Amino acid sequence: MKFRKKPVVIEAEHFPDAHGWGEGAMFMDYPVQKDDLGYFLMIHTLEGDHRANAGDWIITGVKGERYPCKPDIFTATYEAVDER
Repeated sequence: MKFRKKPVVIEAEHFPDAHGWGEGAMFMDYPVQKDDLGYFLMIHTLEGDHRANAGDWIITGVKGERYPCKPDIFTATYEAVDER
């Protein structure tokens, strides 16, 4: 069987290149962290904690849940909505 995702409007924020983030910085209520791989957020999802790296999108789902999404997947899955 094949299925099509229902057309649902979501909210998303782009976690930008974190250059210049200072100690204690926050993004969408998450502390910006840094390790050898760079800046990241630890997003608490319904499936557990997931890392969001700089450049990823943070999606807020239909029930208010948040989860990270890689830029290529985001571009292939979502398109901007004209809110006029």
